[in-house]
Amino acid sequence: MNWLVYIIQCGDGSLYTGVTTDINRRLEEHRGTKKAAKYFNGRTPERVVYSENGHSRSSACKREAAIKKLSRQQKLELLQSSEHKV
Repeated sequence: MNWLVYIIQCGDGSLYTGVTTDINRRLEEHRGTKKAAKYFNGRTPERVVYSENGHSRSSACKREAAIKKLSRQQKLELLQSSEHKV
């Protein structure tokens, strides 16, 4: 199965990183269903600003962990320099 790593920009400017097999479905889940990540309590997910596809579940989770360890500045640099911008 094709897993994706994604970054969502929130209304408050914060960035959320996650993994999924269906980015559109997952964004809608984050926008107000019980399946939304707890991170979105009090935050509004606005849009997907980054995605990488072609991962296995294992490699997607490892990449997600690596991105989450980056500083905000490093994440912004990743978004600016990336061919994976959405």
